[in-house]
Amino acid sequence: MKILVSGAAGFIGSHVCERLLGEGHQVIGLDCFTDYYSRGIKEANLAGALSVSSFCLCEDDLNEASLDLLLDGCDLVIHLAAQAGVRSSWGEEFGQYLHHNIAATQKLLEAMKNFPGLRLVYASSSSVYGDAALFPTAEDCLCRPLSPYGVTKLAAEHLCRLYQQSFGFSVVILRFFTVYGPRQRPDMAFHRFIRAMLEGREIIIWGDGRQSRDFTFVNDIVDGIMAAGFREEALGQTFNLGGGNQASVNRVIDILQDKIGVKARVVYREKARGDVRDTLADISLAARLLGFAPRFGLEQGLQEEVEWLRTVIDAPEK
Repeated sequence: MKILVSGAAGFIGSHVCERLLGEGHQVIGLDCFTDYYSRGIKEANLAGALSVSSFCLCEDDLNEASLDLLLDGCDLVIHLAAQAGVRSSWGEEFGQYLHHNIAATQKLLEAMKNFPGLRLVYASSSSVYGDAALFPTAEDCLCRPLSPYGVTKLAAEHLCRLYQQSFGFSVVILRFFTVYGPRQRPDMAFHRFIRAMLEGREIIIWGDGRQSRDFTFVNDIVDGIMAAGFREEALGQTFNLGGGNQASVNRVIDILQDKIGVKARVVYREKARGDVRDTLADISLAARLLGFAPRFGLEQGLQEEVEWLRTVIDAPEK
């Protein structure tokens, strides 16, 4: 199959590209290399994919790209491109979230109207739920995002459903719960914690550390994306993808101290606006229709991220 992956140079996107290439597919990777974090990190993410002849990288913004050319002959689109980050989505930066999360999705959907039968897998976020009323949280739970980021991800979900209903698109929506593992973005918590501990620096925790998340290892997320892209049962559905590894931030620090062998220097700060207290995914629908079954426990996944960061610890962050 010929598959377009947006956000191909990112943390999750680069893993998806490698999995698709490893299974013999032709992949077009689209990425605009925003300056949210170092271009060098993104280029390193893509090193494996770029070594495969069936991979083609297109550096462009979804809002500006010649999508008719990129989509021609494609069987599947995996839309991972987005402006990430809850805390930075307030204030002046919100325009970037409108541009990359909402406008870019609408541009892609408009282009897909010219290619009947093309399937779209859209990567959403557990941030759409906000402080959920029920745990585990099922897909039909009321969505009340607490951050502008969450609002833009939910708005893009609504666009996907609107185009599905109006133009007969084949759409699958996936809500990711706190993804971690090798290549995790440098602004994300585990990356920051591990790097600070390896370098003997303080760790900043926003809140009291008792807030909890359903942590999902990146390989498990890729498994879910692959099933969403190829299983007929997935069409028209919205799925939670969680790892079944709910833990508090303080518990994560305890595990990392054991893995790294150093005492963490933790500084607690006031809870950040937009941060939810707890998350826990009900993944029963994904288990039933996608065969989704997370394989990585939190301790194993953290060990893999620690080992990866040890190999790149001297790489400059620009």
